[in-house]
Amino acid sequence: MANSAPSTLLDEALYSKGGAFFSTSPRGGGGGGRMILVEDCVETSGAFVLHHLLKRSLSPSSSDVVVFLSLAQHFSHYERILRKMGCAQRDLKRLVFIDILNLEGLDRDQRGISEEILTALYGKVQKQVELNYQSREGNHVTLIIDDVSLMEVDANGSSNLVLHFLHYCCTLTAQFGCSVIALNHYDVYSNVDQLNLLIELEYLADVRIKVEPLATGLANDVHGQLTVSNKGGLVEDGCGKVHNFQFRIKDSGVEYFYPGSKS
Repeated sequence: MANSAPSTLLDEALYSKGGAFFSTSPRGGGGGGRMILVEDCVETSGAFVLHHLLKRSLSPSSSDVVVFLSLAQHFSHYERILRKMGCAQRDLKRLVFIDILNLEGLDRDQRGISEEILTALYGKVQKQVELNYQSREGNHVTLIIDDVSLMEVDANGSSNLVLHFLHYCCTLTAQFGCSVIALNHYDVYSNVDQLNLLIELEYLADVRIKVEPLATGLANDVHGQLTVSNKGGLVEDGCGKVHNFQFRIKDSGVEYFYPGSKS
């Protein structure tokens, strides 16, 4: 990813001065072998954060190739959003879309995703990452998963199957220097066994973006708050730094601002 100047508070929290999080790849690309976890809840969706990161990866100033695993929506949904956000057709050519909703052998009515299906799915992901790493010299590959909680539902609630799949995906960050970005819903876990997946994801993540409703309730000009937590070693001047700010979703995009700056 190119080291362009940050344009929003979210960019500043992720990229910081000097390029920060996304400039550490040995091949000059975006994620430098890191993982970003986006956590949201039913009341406040974090899909807009995923769209923001996807658009940034596909921007003309970036050389990223995105491998997108979708359990939530079909390609037409994301294409419509990206076009609305100003993403051109030439940029979409760097998007490799794997529609898990149409994955052979998956029957959501029966909640039937097996270890064999996930193994085959990982094989597809690995092949695409390796192919784009080798054929696009100097480019960076970003793997995006939307979303982890739906994968767990399709796996009959088996956290272990999902964790094994995610661990394998994270090995690609070391092997190919790619990034992994995953969306998960933190408020769907109600027992200890389910919490293990959430805890493990937070452990794996180098950056955690938590999307929450306002503690004071709904407001016309403020739709929620973001907390971006960087683990140590990601940025030169921000080891372990936490960024807090609020957001408002508009037709033309998302506005980010510090608490108290909106009346």
